[in-house]
Amino acid sequence: MPELPEVETVRRGLESHVVGRVIESVEIGRERSVRRVGRETVAHLLTGARVLDARRRGKYLLCSLDTDGERAVMMVHLRMSGRLLLAPVGEPRPAHAHVVLRLSGAHEELRFVDPRTFGEVVVCEASRIDGVIPEIGRLGPDPIVDPFDPGILASRLARRRIPIKGALLDQGVVAGIGNIYADEILHRARIKWDRTASQLSRPTVARLAGTITEVLRAAIDAGGSTLEDTQYVDMEGEKGSFQDFHRVYGRAGQPCLTCGKAVIRRTVSAGRSTVWCPVCQRR
Repeated sequence: MPELPEVETVRRGLESHVVGRVIESVEIGRERSVRRVGRETVAHLLTGARVLDARRRGKYLLCSLDTDGERAVMMVHLRMSGRLLLAPVGEPRPAHAHVVLRLSGAHEELRFVDPRTFGEVVVCEASRIDGVIPEIGRLGPDPIVDPFDPGILASRLARRRIPIKGALLDQGVVAGIGNIYADEILHRARIKWDRTASQLSRPTVARLAGTITEVLRAAIDAGGSTLEDTQYVDMEGEKGSFQDFHRVYGRAGQPCLTCGKAVIRRTVSAGRSTVWCPVCQRR
């Protein structure tokens, strides 16, 4: 958390409010937030750079930068507790605002806030991105920005002799899905979490592929999911609302909203919590 829908919501905020503006100054408080390339590199490449675009691959935010005629890339990964917040300069900053970018034009600043400091801001020359952020090249297809259909999903699952829940969480299979949306997708596709990924039938894979895009798009339209135990908000501090439409996630022990016949169960596999309906997801 945040997962693909939340990160896409933040990306849209960057596209609306930050793209085209110049980063006039940079403040870095916690070295851990820029640990991959270091404080000096981040400050040097960002100061004076113009933000050219806002893209996303899975859970990774990517902005192309014009740095005095040269191209650079800024990557932001929110991980567990990271937020990007746009605020007026001079407004009191929240605790754990570890990277702050002052923007041209409207007396505003972009704040990277991360209480648990698992997230990070990485900046490098565009020509070095594969070496500095190699994990992006290992991501599977992004169901929202890449071609994605039953054939593509079947090819990603073909050799995965693991439970389908684990396959969906593997960012090398499909990029951007985490625990929340894996549970919601499997429930709505009527697939039990422990079925072996490589053994799903073609009709089942087709149903799963369609459900993946359907759930993710619906969650994006709702601004993502904001849970009681998370700090996710969009760039303007607004909460998402897709949690109001969750069918299983966070509902263990409650009646199933889909079938009305069973109680939602919770199990733990490989250290991850899974919630599911024994009637809707029999196999």
